[in-house]
Amino acid sequence: MGIAIRIENLRKVYATPPPVAHGGAGFSFTPGRTSKDNSGKKIELVALDSISFEIRAGEVFGLLGPNGAGKSTTIGILTTRTKPTSGRAFIGDFDIWEQQVKAKRLIGVVPQRPNLDFALTAREILTFHGAYFGQSARHRERRADQLLEKFKLTDRATHMARTFSGGMMQRLSIARAMMHDPEVLFLDEPSAGLDPQTRLLLWEIIRDYNRIGKTIVLTTHYMDEADTLCDRLAIIDHGRIISHGTPTELKAAIPGGFLLRLRFDRITKELLADLRKLPGVTEVRSPDQASVDVYADRGGPLIGPAVNMAQAAGCELRDVHIAEPSLETLFLHHTGRSLRD
Repeated sequence: MGIAIRIENLRKVYATPPPVAHGGAGFSFTPGRTSKDNSGKKIELVALDSISFEIRAGEVFGLLGPNGAGKSTTIGILTTRTKPTSGRAFIGDFDIWEQQVKAKRLIGVVPQRPNLDFALTAREILTFHGAYFGQSARHRERRADQLLEKFKLTDRATHMARTFSGGMMQRLSIARAMMHDPEVLFLDEPSAGLDPQTRLLLWEIIRDYNRIGKTIVLTTHYMDEADTLCDRLAIIDHGRIISHGTPTELKAAIPGGFLLRLRFDRITKELLADLRKLPGVTEVRSPDQASVDVYADRGGPLIGPAVNMAQAAGCELRDVHIAEPSLETLFLHHTGRSLRD
């Protein structure tokens, strides 16, 4: 059961800036991603830089990365909302951009921002969506009742969507996407802005839908969400896939596992050389003139020796942060910055 997805050398270049993110939603781009022609007028923003990967049938697959990394652009292409500059993508056997109608019937989409019709009630939003996909009146009424109960919206079924809280709108958006029972469900930052209780409810609904063989594709910059829900994931940054695999495989690929982020008043070559000699240390990096990242197979036991080495080098240790093996640590290792940056 389930439908697989295949992406081949997808590239997306914007000739004009796309919408900028507000409050963690939408697109954003980092400085330095532009190029100009000889006239100095043309601007190009590279959102995706020839990415390729496969999503297996019936798995929960995550795209993990900070805002502006290319996650939403990828989802936009896979759901026919954004046309790629080059490359191809397939939902099952259907080329998404050559066979859009057939591909659309297989997918359900939950965008970052709710795009509900505020002039309709919750039930009307669901039944209208069912009618769009050719469901009979009896079937769509029954399906709407099931989803309203599942998403704990039964008591608000006859209320206008404009009266809903942000969390309720998100739940209704997901219910609408599931109304025609799609084989592939796309969720773009589904937990953004949700309270913890609603977030846990969402996670359980995603698991339930996956258990019946549906393929789930979600984007997120929440490490715990990716670690908890995803069978496999790809970490994306600046439009490129920098790592992919199961959460366990990715965390196991971190040199030494633990990351000690040490901050000094200053750093000397002697101090860096001494830190590399500590037992269990596999890698030492200095991202700036005051910070050192130490990758090792242990955490706390290295703090005392690091303090002694700093004193011997005439430096002062001002801050220590220990990170256990995690997707965040992996991202720091590959990019030198946080997933939330």
